[in-house]
Amino acid sequence: MFGIQGRLTCLFVVIVTVVLGISGSYAQYNLAHELEINNQRLRDGVLTRLQTSLPSALWDLDKVKVDNIVAAEMLPPELLAIRVYDTSIGLFTGKGRGADGRVADIGADADVGGSPVVADLAFRDADQSGRPVIVGRVVVNFSREAIEARLAGEIRRKVSEVLLLDLILVVALALSLRIVFDPLRKLRDGLFELATRDSDDVVELPEKRRDELGDVIRGFNAIQRRVKAIIWRTREAEDEARGAAQDTAQAMDDLRQAQESLLQAERLASLGGLVAGVAHEINTPVGIALTSASVLKEATDAIHAAVMAGAVKKSEILTYIDTAGESARLIMNNAYRAAHLIHSFKQIAVDQVSEARRRFELDEYIGEVVSSLQPKLKKTPIAVVIDCPAGIVLDSYPGALAQVLTNLTLNCVDHAFAPDQPGEIAIRVRPDGDWVEVTVADNGRGIPAHLIDKVFDPFVTTRRGQGGTGLGLNIVYNLIAKQFAGTITVTSTEGLGAAFVFRMPRVTPGDAAPE
Repeated sequence: MFGIQGRLTCLFVVIVTVVLGISGSYAQYNLAHELEINNQRLRDGVLTRLQTSLPSALWDLDKVKVDNIVAAEMLPPELLAIRVYDTSIGLFTGKGRGADGRVADIGADADVGGSPVVADLAFRDADQSGRPVIVGRVVVNFSREAIEARLAGEIRRKVSEVLLLDLILVVALALSLRIVFDPLRKLRDGLFELATRDSDDVVELPEKRRDELGDVIRGFNAIQRRVKAIIWRTREAEDEARGAAQDTAQAMDDLRQAQESLLQAERLASLGGLVAGVAHEINTPVGIALTSASVLKEATDAIHAAVMAGAVKKSEILTYIDTAGESARLIMNNAYRAAHLIHSFKQIAVDQVSEARRRFELDEYIGEVVSSLQPKLKKTPIAVVIDCPAGIVLDSYPGALAQVLTNLTLNCVDHAFAPDQPGEIAIRVRPDGDWVEVTVADNGRGIPAHLIDKVFDPFVTTRRGQGGTGLGLNIVYNLIAKQFAGTITVTSTEGLGAAFVFRMPRVTPGDAAPE
């Protein structure tokens, strides 16, 4: 592709060629027009003179005079032949120009070329009435070679002028544009070197010129120094940013490890609270069973002593039977209650500790989770309502689900209601194809508007300094999003409660649990 210098040269050459071509065409047209006018004048003059001088000589049959007149008219080179015809005898005389330019006699059938012009010869004095009489005719052959040669020569001259001027213009432009484009090439090379070289050691351009291009070169050198300074500062900033990024990455790793530790501690603390609550809850039935067993033993010892003494009364036996029956009933009821609590706690605790995947029925498992929370719930006037269709089987991680339900339920207990304020927590499950939708809602005080978008962030709590860590809902969010590949949202209106809705697949993505 041509550079700017080549394109400018071509543009000027084209403009000059077009202008000279138009000018030459106009001059050629004027010259052709002028030659045509002169040729027409020559024809008219020759014919007029012949029509004036030949009729009388032809009437007198004066061949010498006719030959002289014709020879005189043959002097211009444009005339190729003149033939004079008499009306009675035919060709009277004929003169023609040969290839060597000489004039000689020709016959009627001679091929002389050119364009013939025929004119009648009239003699006025031949008739007594004074009317002209046609005594003959003259045929004049004119040549256009001179005109065409003149036009061709003019065209060659114009073309030569155009080519010579174009050549002079190209040379002049090449010499003059070098004054501009040589410094521009140096600027281009300097910019390219500055842009492509890895180092900053780019030689500045010489500033010897004292014209406009010298000002441009000095400006370029100033920009080059400025760019070098910017590059140097940028590299320093990059080094600092790289160091800061490394520090930030290390801090993020430390923060992530600390967060994982806090999350693990929160889960263990929740499990510890569950252990303490279940232990406290089991203490009552175990104590009643122990007291009943002690009463039964005392009654058995008493009846045994009476039997050994041989003085057993019927009333004593009946009393013993009543005591034994009541004690057995109390022991069985409280033992069953303790066994149920231990079974629920055992399943929940094992699930949370092992994080194993298995198949389980959702409504039964929610009931077990709520049962494990009874030591906490029975101390409050808050009722937990479960609305879950039977037959929903999940292939998932029950321990993680127990953690989610426990955190959401206890979050409602701790934050939604004031102490001793009655309320209700509803756990509703709705199947949706291969997914289930679980809603944990309360009718408590609701979540403040400025916290609704931050409830799942770590360390966000409204009970800072009162036992709140701000990790419960963050644990819920991470378990739902990462372990169950589900989603969770929250809606709340202050004074009307809050609702946490999470969706999870019935079969958690990953390896399926064994049958």
